[in-house]
Amino acid sequence: MTWTVYLSGEIHTDWRERIINGAAKAQLDIKFTSANTDHESSDAAGDVLGAETESFWRDHKSSKVNAIRTKTLLEQCDVAIIRFGDKYKQWNAAFDAGFCAALGKPYITLHADDIIHPLKEVDAAAMAWAQTPEQVVELLSYVTQQ
Repeated sequence: MTWTVYLSGEIHTDWRERIINGAAKAQLDIKFTSANTDHESSDAAGDVLGAETESFWRDHKSSKVNAIRTKTLLEQCDVAIIRFGDKYKQWNAAFDAGFCAALGKPYITLHADDIIHPLKEVDAAAMAWAQTPEQVVELLSYVTQQ
């Protein structure tokens, strides 16, 4: 069985590549999906629907267009990895975790121990909490073994 793993969360570090490369090295049968990680094109996703004079409405339209991809890929995945970094508040990652919880979709959180408290509810619904991408690869190796 090929597993589909959705990678959600911060876009400013190499955590996605570390998981993807680690899974390839371990020869795991995994297809990875993700939201658009290009900040500029993500912000412009709704521009095709017409120019906006207020940034709120541009962001609103783009978030809805981006949500088509996110919602579809989260519904289709077998497990999601939800990454919370330390540079920015990832409200989108928290939303994705809540969406997974509502769907009954298993997810693994990935974050440092210094944000355990603000993520306590998110972590409580997660199947696991990892602190490194390498731990995620080990978890995926275990759960995808035949």
